[in-house]
Amino acid sequence: MKQASSLYRLLGDEARLRLLRLLARERLNVTELTGILGLAQSGVSRHLGLLKEAGLVVEERDAGFSYYRIAPRVGDESGGAGLWPVLEAQFAEAGDDPAVRADQARLQEVLRLRKENFETHGSPDSRDARQLVPGRSWAAWSRALGLLLPPLQVADLGCGEGYLTVEAARWASRVIAVDRSEIVLRRARGLARRRRMTNVIWKRGELDKLPIRDATVDVALLSQALHHARHPSRAVEEAARITVPGGRVLVLDRFIDSSLAYQGFARGLGIDAVLAVNAPGLRGLLPDLTIVLDVDPLVGLARAGGAPDRIEAEGLDLQQRVAAGFAVVARRFPERVRLIDGLRDIDIVAASVEAAALEAVADAGLRRGG
Repeated sequence: MKQASSLYRLLGDEARLRLLRLLARERLNVTELTGILGLAQSGVSRHLGLLKEAGLVVEERDAGFSYYRIAPRVGDESGGAGLWPVLEAQFAEAGDDPAVRADQARLQEVLRLRKENFETHGSPDSRDARQLVPGRSWAAWSRALGLLLPPLQVADLGCGEGYLTVEAARWASRVIAVDRSEIVLRRARGLARRRRMTNVIWKRGELDKLPIRDATVDVALLSQALHHARHPSRAVEEAARITVPGGRVLVLDRFIDSSLAYQGFARGLGIDAVLAVNAPGLRGLLPDLTIVLDVDPLVGLARAGGAPDRIEAEGLDLQQRVAAGFAVVARRFPERVRLIDGLRDIDIVAASVEAAALEAVADAGLRRGG
């Protein structure tokens, strides 16, 4: 009786039941369980120790990691005959519970990241091959595809420390790199020298008054630059001015909707207030489509990995407010802001993003008579 009483007290903790439910589905290590449950690593380790002591889970070593799983024939070994079928029935009934669904979504994300982890699944030549792992292949693919382009004249506007400038210089005949900061330009020049790039012209200037003649380049790049511009719409007009007829202006930026979610909602300034402050610079320029990948903040932090950046370091509460802010923005502007479930299979997410983008392009063409 005493053993049974101790066992039922052990299972009276919600965190331990969540652990058992996960371990019944997959063998996991402490780091993975911490990311899924959102608990401190010390707490997860303590719960696992108690469950292991009770004979409910076993520990296995593999490739330098300790993995945990449900003990074989756990119903007999626990000392509580028939206990496991009861627990499984409870787990099944709780399948629609929001906390259980969140655990399941984070479990799927952990399994996806594990599958893409090159250290586990790659060859010994990991330094170069790492870039070819799904999700980490952007640099390798951009370089390969860039070599298929004709020798274009490119402008990198708001070039910063020159990383995109150097990538473009690999395939462009010439790159004109512009930034307002001489200090930043000095660093960018140093990077280009180290990479032996000699086809870059460096210019200091403002995005809304570019030091480049009309119709000079085939492609103008504005990557993470517009939100630094004093007049974003003028910066776009300037980029169009320096581009030859039939050329392209490519914009990659967080733009206004991110400010609405971060500053307007998460920071408490108010969405209308942020819109009003930005209105003079925007002059009516808004995105045709904003795609928000809707992901649980715990999953997002797990995906980011490594040392947290300045925003991530502010904690989970801010990330949750930001996620809620993007949901509010999507409800406020449903005609141009699309929420896409980022927890689904990566191929499904990619197809959803592509479909939304194609639909937006078609709609924009119809509105403008194109």
